[in-house]
Amino acid sequence: MSCKWTIGAWAAAWVLAGCAPAPETPAAAGTTGGAAQAAVATSGERALEEVRAFLDVGPRDAGTPGAERAATYLAERLRALGVEAEIQEFREPSPRGPETVFRNVLGRIPGRTDRIVLLGSHYDTKAGIPDFVGANDSGSSTGLLLELARAFAAAAPHETEIRFAFFDGEESQVEYGPTDGFHGSRHLARTLAADGRLSNVVAMIVLDMVGDRDLTLTIPRNCSPGLVAAAFAAARAEGGRKHFQLYPFNIGDDHVAFFERGVPTLNLIDFAFGSAPGRNDYWHTPADTLDKLSADSLDLVGRVVARLVAELPARREK
Repeated sequence: MSCKWTIGAWAAAWVLAGCAPAPETPAAAGTTGGAAQAAVATSGERALEEVRAFLDVGPRDAGTPGAERAATYLAERLRALGVEAEIQEFREPSPRGPETVFRNVLGRIPGRTDRIVLLGSHYDTKAGIPDFVGANDSGSSTGLLLELARAFAAAAPHETEIRFAFFDGEESQVEYGPTDGFHGSRHLARTLAADGRLSNVVAMIVLDMVGDRDLTLTIPRNCSPGLVAAAFAAARAEGGRKHFQLYPFNIGDDHVAFFERGVPTLNLIDFAFGSAPGRNDYWHTPADTLDKLSADSLDLVGRVVARLVAELPARREK
């Protein structure tokens, strides 16, 4: 992801967020809502184990054998969890060369209708950082997305088709631009638009850096207001509203390609991943390690996403 990050901007985010209400008793996800999804039970402990196993794959910089190993692992894992899976391979120019190979990993749980909820996470690591593990960026969201896939598959069938997109090439190799960064999400948005399925997507929810022990999800300005409000309501219902804040600027992430095409989008990202509140000094450094993550944080985000999906209306909501 990319963002202009300043102390003043972070302070403004906290002012906009205001004083969060006291946590409420969590309620069971999937008990209400227009989409009438089946109840989905996620586990933070399972998600953390998924993260741990995924990190064992090793570095996964886009366009490298490590990224190919990661894509194969994710597709096999989805199938083992009972989810239809495919690897979407494509070639695009990048700083690595004119025909860099990228691989999105796509999962699908059929629904009773043609409506689609798309849940996404990038799985590649930032290149050029010695000893970079990427436990939070992007191990945490990748592991949680696998756990969500397991939980939704276990509770199938659903009214809405649930799709999972593990994006390759989110990280820039030199500097974000038309041929550097967000390769996977741009490609998927284009292909869905080309075959007419993009209009069926009622929500696109991107997870990124969601496992920090000191969780503060900073929802950026370039998200759909209806989904932002729904996310805050779901977080309040799950007793975790204080961990969800507004960020008053745009953030470049995998949701943007869909947001720009009019799809209702939400970016759940913790851009305060650091050694003290309001700092982001672990991001893209060797300090982004598994010990910084918490099963409790993954559990909360998983429950909020499950509730949010369950309560989505049948129509698109900007």
